[in-house]
Amino acid sequence: MKNESTTHFGFEQVPSSEKAGKVAGVFDSVASNYDLMNDVMSLGIHRLWKKFTIEMCGLREGHKVLDLAGGTGDLAIKQAQKVGDSGHVILADINASMLQEGRDRVLNKGLVNRISTSQCNAEILPFDDNTFDCITIAFGLRNVTDKIKALQSMRRVLKAGGRLCVLEFSKPLHPPLQKLYDFYSFNILPRMGEWIAKDKDSYQYLAESIRMHPDQETLKQMMLNDAGFDEVEVFNMTGGIVALHRAFKY
Repeated sequence: MKNESTTHFGFEQVPSSEKAGKVAGVFDSVASNYDLMNDVMSLGIHRLWKKFTIEMCGLREGHKVLDLAGGTGDLAIKQAQKVGDSGHVILADINASMLQEGRDRVLNKGLVNRISTSQCNAEILPFDDNTFDCITIAFGLRNVTDKIKALQSMRRVLKAGGRLCVLEFSKPLHPPLQKLYDFYSFNILPRMGEWIAKDKDSYQYLAESIRMHPDQETLKQMMLNDAGFDEVEVFNMTGGIVALHRAFKY
């Protein structure tokens, strides 16, 4: 009998078949406080990271967009404003609790004609080849079990001439910043999760998952060599704590 492959869940090694369920448990727990915790954890800077990502999407009226791991819908709502009534955005997430938060926000914004929702796995996207002008995934790729399979799936559903924007925590560029960031991540962040969201363990996992994610250059090479993208640009923000990888399919 073939041994089952393993992968990381934070710093823990788990069977690959179990990771999605464990990640789901984390986001079921944090969904209702997700936006509040993002503001608190980043001192609001996540809004600037996402604003830059939207600018790099190059969206125009009529474009069709897929926002993966879209959760509470903050990116999708801004994208819908860019693509207009002739365009469309699909807000997608594997987690039902997060997707419900996003769906409620879309309803409140009156954008149901421009945004639809889809509960799906990034590794097996249920869309036709060459469907989207732009795909985004913000702070979600590190939670995917098979990142290469997911990137290949994204490239498949992207139109020729389209672009993928991956916004994700990355590796700080300067050693003093790395030390400060480590102290914050492992000493302050879990306590904030405990105080505000009443969930220390989930935020401990989030800190660990960031450390296990590929650094800027490794992810770039994965996108080029493994997923088959034709060009990849990397934009570091906040000293490399966060990076945007923008990939093109020609």
